[in-house]
Amino acid sequence: MVSVLFVCLGNICRSPMAEAIFRDLVKKEGLEGKIKIDSAGTGDWHIGHPPHQGTRDILKKYQVSDEGILARQIVSEDLGQFDYIIGMDDQNITNIQKLGDIPSHVKVKRLMDFVEDSTQKEVPDPYYTGKFDEVYELVTAGCSRLLEEIKTELSHEGK
Repeated sequence: MVSVLFVCLGNICRSPMAEAIFRDLVKKEGLEGKIKIDSAGTGDWHIGHPPHQGTRDILKKYQVSDEGILARQIVSEDLGQFDYIIGMDDQNITNIQKLGDIPSHVKVKRLMDFVEDSTQKEVPDPYYTGKFDEVYELVTAGCSRLLEEIKTELSHEGK
């Protein structure tokens, strides 16, 4: 099983959006039993809260479920529990790296690193910008490309 953790600052806008979109894509590919998906924030302000209303609204618009997603904070134990730890921006990556030693098999990347032809390398925080539509487009592109990489990985491993 391949495991993916999406990380942003508070785990109420970008990373739960990525978790929901990625879950939807994985389900459409029939890979639910092969890919574990979660999200977390580097901060602790929103622990236990559902996604931001703007995130819920944009997901509802595109008929993507956010059921069961509640904010949590990333902890050092997560570093050894996931194959992919995906930050939304450079600060998220820095905060992830500060948690401790990251096992060599773990890929810590920004989501937009998977979209090679994108001029945008960070997913802006809609908590501050209000641009949930833009974030949805970026996250969808990043999640689609990430899934393609994981599908290739799964086919090479014969899982």
